[in-house]
Amino acid sequence: MNFRISRRREEPEINLIPMIDVLLVILIFMMVTTSYAKFSELQINLPQAGGEASTTKANLINVAVDASEHYSINNQGLHYTGVDALAASLKTAAGDQADPVIVINADAKAPHQSVINVMEAARRAGYGRITFTTQNQQK
Repeated sequence: MNFRISRRREEPEINLIPMIDVLLVILIFMMVTTSYAKFSELQINLPQAGGEASTTKANLINVAVDASEHYSINNQGLHYTGVDALAASLKTAAGDQADPVIVINADAKAPHQSVINVMEAARRAGYGRITFTTQNQQK
């Protein structure tokens, strides 16, 4: 026998309002504490150097690269077939010089890879002294 008074059983509810309040507080906290970096406005100040011309003439090998990836070594045109061929041309241009300075004259619109090719060829040829030429901006 069942002596209990029959009551209607209530279904449990999940109250979402406190959870939404907590999430909004977290969202506001994240928005306030986050710093937004704008990489498109990144300004780089390059170092400047002033110096005097050297009185001693170093062993220089001038390598020029134009915008269409044509190479020349000491003003003599070179057909680029690969880094190894460029390294062999650098060794030929160096002759019996022990450690010449490789001067890279690259066009402003020359692909980055063409300059890297010259640097890699110099490394493979065993030359570690590399420099770049630049020009002053016209005011």
